Amino acid sequence: MTTAPSDLRAVATVRIDNERVRVTEFRFAPGASTGAHRHELAYVVVPLTTGRLAATGPTGEALNELVAGRPYFRPAGVEHDVRNANPFEFAFIEIELKDQIPPGA
Repeated sequence: MTTAPSDLRAVATVRIDNERVRVTEFRFAPGASTGAHRHELAYVVVPLTTGRLAATGPTGEALNELVAGRPYFRPAGVEHDVRNANPFEFAFIEIELKDQIPPGA
């Protein structure tokens, strides 16, 4: 049986998980995706590879250029499916922030 690119899933490996953070390494084969999901926590992504990721969410698809070592932050509540739009493996580290200060505190 042949797996279609749309059926490929990113491989997620949890590296640290404690009361303050969860650090996960994501590796995407060409065309692989995370599957649709919602981020319950704010997070920081640190790309390990330079390339393009396509993010499909409620407002459509965006093609994002990421640079190895250049992090970005997203608040809790983001909903999307992330797909590797490169002809090579793409990887990043995601750091979820568990001990956030409640709004208005």
